[in-house]
Amino acid sequence: MSNNSKDTIFIGKKPLMTYVTSTIVQLATKPSVTIKARGLTTSTAIDVSQIVLKKTNPAFEISNVSINSESLVSTDGKNRDVSAIEITITRKNS
Repeated sequence: MSNNSKDTIFIGKKPLMTYVTSTIVQLATKPSVTIKARGLTTSTAIDVSQIVLKKTNPAFEISNVSINSESLVSTDGKNRDVSAIEITITRKNS
């Protein structure tokens, strides 16, 4: 699948349902959406994916989950490893 056929939702500090709504809106026009989060927001990304699946059942499924860590420079100038997650939700073939 090319990058043009999927969209990305970056999880931040907004309310959970903001990301759920954004994901569902994107899935209305895109075959695939990737939810990305780092650090403390990774649990929010998991919650978003699960709520989206429950609200759209059985139209979509999780097609890929990728976890890794990224090195970032913190405000005090030190390198920090931060956990990251990407969850791809794709339209089911029926």
